[in-house]
Amino acid sequence: MLQMPALNTPQFSWVKSRLQHKAKPVPPIFQPEVGARAIYWAAHHGRRELYVGWPTVEAIVANKLAPGALDHYLGRTGFRSQQTSEREDPGRPDNLWNPVPGDHGAHGTFDARAHERSWQFRASLDRLWIGASLAVIAIAAFLLAFRGDHHIRATDSKRFERNFRHAA
Repeated sequence: MLQMPALNTPQFSWVKSRLQHKAKPVPPIFQPEVGARAIYWAAHHGRRELYVGWPTVEAIVANKLAPGALDHYLGRTGFRSQQTSEREDPGRPDNLWNPVPGDHGAHGTFDARAHERSWQFRASLDRLWIGASLAVIAIAAFLLAFRGDHHIRATDSKRFERNFRHAA
């Protein structure tokens, strides 16, 4: 199962719409190649579920933790966030009953606003290496802290012995 973010595909130019303004993906927007890389990777690996893009992770986690609050927020902001400020032409061709003729490519009209990569997706693919690296760093930090703590205790012990001898 791939959980995808908003992708800059041509669907927003030909989808049947009764909105007053032109449809758009909810930002942040990613280029379709980000989704294509995720699909390719998922087809060649055994992971059951893959989240693509940090906004996808945020939405899924928010829906698990506070689904009612997320529904309320999206009810207030979702309608407006899926439209541009440009008026929609109600007579433009759409693909509701028939395909729109021509080759529309893979990219929509939002290239200037779309991200070409997802750092979250990249980190998800390398999660074992990242986890192992963080574990090594945590162990090293613990050992350094313990070593430093032992050094401080030894120094304090010597200082105590000196002060004790001076007092006697």
